[in-house]
Amino acid sequence: MKKITTTTGRLLLAAALLALASCTGDFEDINRNPNQVTEEQMEALNYKTGTKVRTLQGLVIPVEEHMYQFNESLTGGPFAGYIGATVDTWQTKFETYNPSADWRKWPFANVITETYTPYKGIVGGTDDEVAIAFARLLRVAIMQRVTDSYGPIPYSKLESNESVYVEYDSQEAVYTKMFEELDEAIATLGRNTTLSSDAWSRYDGVYSGNIAQWLKYANSLKLRMAMRLTEVKPELAKTKAAEAIAGGVITSNADNAAMHAAENRTTLIYNDWGDHRVGADILCYMTGYNDPRVEKMFLPNDAGNYVGIRIGIDVAGKSTAMAKYSNLIVESTTPYLWFNAAEATFLRAEYELRWGSEETARELYEEAIRLSFEERGASGADAYVADATSRPAAYTDPLGSYSAAAQSTITIAWTPGADNFEANLERIITQKWIAIFPLGVEAWSEHRRTGYPRLLPVVADKSGGGVDVAQGARRLPYPVEEYQQNNTNLQAAIQQLNAEQTNGNRTGDQMGTRVWWDSKPYNN
Repeated sequence: MKKITTTTGRLLLAAALLALASCTGDFEDINRNPNQVTEEQMEALNYKTGTKVRTLQGLVIPVEEHMYQFNESLTGGPFAGYIGATVDTWQTKFETYNPSADWRKWPFANVITETYTPYKGIVGGTDDEVAIAFARLLRVAIMQRVTDSYGPIPYSKLESNESVYVEYDSQEAVYTKMFEELDEAIATLGRNTTLSSDAWSRYDGVYSGNIAQWLKYANSLKLRMAMRLTEVKPELAKTKAAEAIAGGVITSNADNAAMHAAENRTTLIYNDWGDHRVGADILCYMTGYNDPRVEKMFLPNDAGNYVGIRIGIDVAGKSTAMAKYSNLIVESTTPYLWFNAAEATFLRAEYELRWGSEETARELYEEAIRLSFEERGASGADAYVADATSRPAAYTDPLGSYSAAAQSTITIAWTPGADNFEANLERIITQKWIAIFPLGVEAWSEHRRTGYPRLLPVVADKSGGGVDVAQGARRLPYPVEEYQQNNTNLQAAIQQLNAEQTNGNRTGDQMGTRVWWDSKPYNN
């Protein structure tokens, strides 16, 4: 057989490769599933960005049951007087001030880690200004809860770093940055209020793509943040609150911010597992006030009474506790509340009480109560706001172990006059506390900021002196992992925490140490 010359061979090889290329160049197109969505189609539908926005929405008030439980049922809820644990094997828990190491990471590390992956994916993956505005707004909504719970947190350095083990910002610096980002988001949303809801509806579990409603929520969040600073930066609080009110906040229950998930997984926590029951504090206030909302919000115990569990006890038997204490009403279709019209109106009432017209404050206070009654489907709001005699009830424990006197004598009806500022402030905060249930972290923050409502002290104090029981928990301890992986930055953060504290009687990474804005002198 004759050998093929080099030149001829090269020509034949080139022809063969060319033929092969022509056969395989469209291989992916030929073999692609015609029903499969292409990258271009996903981008056109906002799929990649939209799913990240949806993920962030699911972290504002966590929709995953375990994360919700750690952030609300085990921390914010107990510290707000809303929720108490029924599990008899939990001897180390937040509400007795001795959480175990594996519990401590959930409200901090888990929230931060799960937030920044989708957040970075949006701000670094699209030039859509509305998507970026959503990312900024939602990060603020999530991280405000984190900084309010801890004080200094990693914030400004997280966006530009792959690692979560970075320098912390002081809480004052975090709030400053959050206001800047929130204002940017508000400006962007304001430019896009006429954008069709179709652009985001499939990825939006809160407002179904209605940008005008998102703008109201953003301004309401700004108002909430502004009023958090009344004791530490009153002039800044006044300025930012005025801006938020002028920008337009939530005034109607039709604009309430609530996450509509496929299933409300807190039904597992409360109905299936039975790990928690309603706190004694909120039911003592509501039953003492003969509040018609109580039957819309809670279930009676096995004796047909509305009675809560004392916060911070060591439960003797879970099944008995489940039966003897009231449960909250939650169903699989219940949305996760973020912000309601009542809260925004109570915040406006406080603004007027501090810096405006007392008469307007009274009108807004009464309107906020009416909005709450409307939201809960209860009647009798007019008689309720006029009630000048009913007071919070004493606590009678159905098991006979933890009964206690009422902690407050505050009535419902507004009392005119400058001399009644503090009493009317207590009224506003107490009624807001009832109206925003079950927002435990928010209610706990407002309790720390104002001293109201007055809550029963924890029974089993296992802090080892780290908490003044009469004042309750003022923050959460950093997770053990931060000591192991980020200790240098953590120690600097603890020094910042101490430096920012005013009127506190504890220091260091303890639950009794006050965060920056928690500066009002303790109630006597």
